[in-house]
Amino acid sequence: MKLKIACELDYQTPNNTPLIFLLRLRSGGDQTVIEEEFMVEPQVPVTEYLDLYGNYCQRLISPMGLFSIKTSAVVETQDSVEVDFNANFVLIQDLPEEALIYLLPSRYCESDKLLSKASEIIQNLSTGYEMVEAIRQWVRANIQYEYNYSTPSTSAMDTLNIQYGVCRDMSHLAIALCRSINIPTRFMVGYLHELEPMDLHAWFEAYLNGKWYVFDATQQVTTGGRVVLAYGRDAADVATMTHFGDIQLNNMLVQVERVGD
Repeated sequence: MKLKIACELDYQTPNNTPLIFLLRLRSGGDQTVIEEEFMVEPQVPVTEYLDLYGNYCQRLISPMGLFSIKTSAVVETQDSVEVDFNANFVLIQDLPEEALIYLLPSRYCESDKLLSKASEIIQNLSTGYEMVEAIRQWVRANIQYEYNYSTPSTSAMDTLNIQYGVCRDMSHLAIALCRSINIPTRFMVGYLHELEPMDLHAWFEAYLNGKWYVFDATQQVTTGGRVVLAYGRDAADVATMTHFGDIQLNNMLVQVERVGD
C-alpha cells in the first residue's frame, strides 16, 4: 500500500521559543519512505538528531508571531498486520538488550500495579500473542473512546479508573497490562489510513517470538495502512512537539490518502 501523508501545524508565540519536533519519517520495518518534504515558514535554521530510540528529532527556535510546520511524504507500507496466535513469549534471559527497557514501568504505564488485572484478563490462555490480543480486546470493550475525559497527565491507572480515554490512553493501559506479564511492549505514534476523524494516531507493539507485532486497542480488528513517526516507552518519549516556553497551537491538519496502485 502506498500512502501520501501530510501534517500542517500553525502556531503563534510571543517570544522566540526553543522547540523539538518528531515529524520526519524513517524507512525501516514495514515502511519505506519514497519521498518527503519538511518546511518551516518563515524559514529558520533546523538541526536534526536521532534520539535513543532511533527517531528523527528536529530542533529549532521559533520566530516571534505566527509560524507553521508543514510535512508531507509518500510511503510504502503494509496493507495488513501480521497475525500469529502461535507466537509466544521470549524468555527474559533471551531478549535482545534493546527490548529490555520495554518491560519496565514508565511515566504513563504503571505496569508494576497491574499484574492482578492482567492475570484476570488472560486467565488460561497459553501463548503470548493470545494474551496480548485478549488484553487489546479487553481495553477496547471496557474503555470508552471519548474526548475531554483525559488530560496530558492521564496514566494507565487513571484510564482504568475513569474508563474513558482516547487512543493514547487506551494504548498506555494495554502496554502497562502487557508489561505486567513480562511482554516487552512499546508505544507507537503515526498515521493510520481511513482513521475517523483524521488525526495523528497511537497504537502499540508487543515483542513475541523474536519480532514486533502490531496491536490497536481502538479498533475492532487491527488493520494495516500505518505510517510510523516514532516509538518509545510511552507518550513522554514520542511527543510530536515539545516546547520550552509559551506557544499556542492555532490549527492542525492531518491528511492520509492512498495513491498509486
